[in-house]
Amino acid sequence: MTRVLLTGFGPFDGQSVNASWLAVSEVVARWTGPDELVARELPVSFRGARQQLRVAVAEIEPDLVVCVGEADRRSAVGVERVAVNLIDARIPDIDGSAPVDVPVIAGAPAAFFSTLPVKACAAAVAEAGVLVEVSNTAGLYVCNATFYALQHLLAATSVRSGFVHVPRTPAQVVGDGPSLSVDEAATAVLAVLRAALSTRTDLRVSAGTLA
Repeated sequence: MTRVLLTGFGPFDGQSVNASWLAVSEVVARWTGPDELVARELPVSFRGARQQLRVAVAEIEPDLVVCVGEADRRSAVGVERVAVNLIDARIPDIDGSAPVDVPVIAGAPAAFFSTLPVKACAAAVAEAGVLVEVSNTAGLYVCNATFYALQHLLAATSVRSGFVHVPRTPAQVVGDGPSLSVDEAATAVLAVLRAALSTRTDLRVSAGTLA
């Protein structure tokens, strides 16, 4: 049986919830297998998220890992293509840490690509009716740092892994800023998981297919 590790983040930046963990929780509620799904909530902490993710991977021994994060001011789900070895925090994490222009892992490569079939995953989300894009930047905050640490950890293994951003929920957004319902975010994450489990080589998708 294939084992899947799915993670989201806890609240940060004055929010009482995090859209990523709400989406992950809904995915868990909907999951029907046959593959085993294990979910973990990570803290929005440069150090803590990496440590807890490493422990989860060691304990669960997954075949597939997908981390989900919240993206303010985005209207589409983002299937991330690349993680960079750089932190430039715009705000402190939950521990009060705000590194500027420092590597995620000193001496490690400048970047790692997702090992998910990113275009196939994005196409599956679009087919499910949710606005999506293949994103070439996961930012320079905890999401990117966690994504980078994940890819570095699994670089020499056969475990496939990557990162997905979901917009904030309508309840989190003041005014008419971009948002996405928890239901739609969960539908998108489910589509990513199904595509990643069923697709070994990426699809060639026309530019007009995706947002």
